[in-house]
Amino acid sequence: MFINATGFYVPEERVDNQHFLELNGLTSEWIEQRTGIRTRAIAKPEENINTMSMEAIRNALPLLPYDITEVDLIISASYSPYDTVATAAHKAQFEFNIKNAKALYLSSACSSFLNALEVVEGYFAMGKASKALILGADKNSAYWNETDPKAGHLWGDAAAAFFISKERITEKDPEIIEIYTQGLGYLPKAPEAVHLRPRDGGIMMPEGRDVFIQACTYMPKNVLFLLEKNGYTLNDLSYFIGHQANIRIMANIAKQLNLPEEKFLHNIEELGNTGSVSSALVYAQNAHTFKKNDLIALTVFGGGYSTGACLIKC
Repeated sequence: MFINATGFYVPEERVDNQHFLELNGLTSEWIEQRTGIRTRAIAKPEENINTMSMEAIRNALPLLPYDITEVDLIISASYSPYDTVATAAHKAQFEFNIKNAKALYLSSACSSFLNALEVVEGYFAMGKASKALILGADKNSAYWNETDPKAGHLWGDAAAAFFISKERITEKDPEIIEIYTQGLGYLPKAPEAVHLRPRDGGIMMPEGRDVFIQACTYMPKNVLFLLEKNGYTLNDLSYFIGHQANIRIMANIAKQLNLPEEKFLHNIEELGNTGSVSSALVYAQNAHTFKKNDLIALTVFGGGYSTGACLIKC
């Protein structure tokens, strides 16, 4: 599979750490020290994952080497849908007149984007699609509980659009070498560690310590598995993009793998934890800087639990 074009949308508004002092008693210094977050991107009240996804598509269109109506599979990957019936995938089909596409919605918490990528791989393998559009987006601010001292200060909003093809379209198309995902719902604290219950508290993370431990375990493990399976070593890796949950997770992984800081790409400092789109967003924001033969690892860990990784060769 190949990446033909990427685009993204990040809301203009930023909420800084000081905002939370009166709400949950956490100081700006404490939040930054514990998470790395200084500000977070917050969507306007009239914005949602459908509107943000459309903007991400528009951002990608100038780079797309074929007409968008050639897309035959659209997947919305998110855990915070604006509409659970007319999803972002259906909105894109309507907005851009993509008549010959399947449209569906997928959710596996912060692993949603990589699971969507694997579903695309399956459709391609079955011969049921050849050009796909994945829309990763979350509006966490629609569900966050700002007074929650455990997780109320973490969340940001954003969207990304990835156009994927079965065959290479241009010489510049990065290749998705392999995707790996795994459900981890069997782990002891998995079902209750992170949850989003719209009518019962919104987004909550009562087991943040366990999330931290599991993310530090599985995100590097996934990357090492794919590197070895495909004949690479850590020395071959150009960039490491992890789920943007906490900068201390990235620091922990860097120490485990003995990788230099410059190989880690992140945006959590400015945008916060943007949920299922976070790693895809980092890739899209940096796509113009990648060079031929760069090897990039995306790795994620999500509530529920779920995990995964992919290797991309530019």
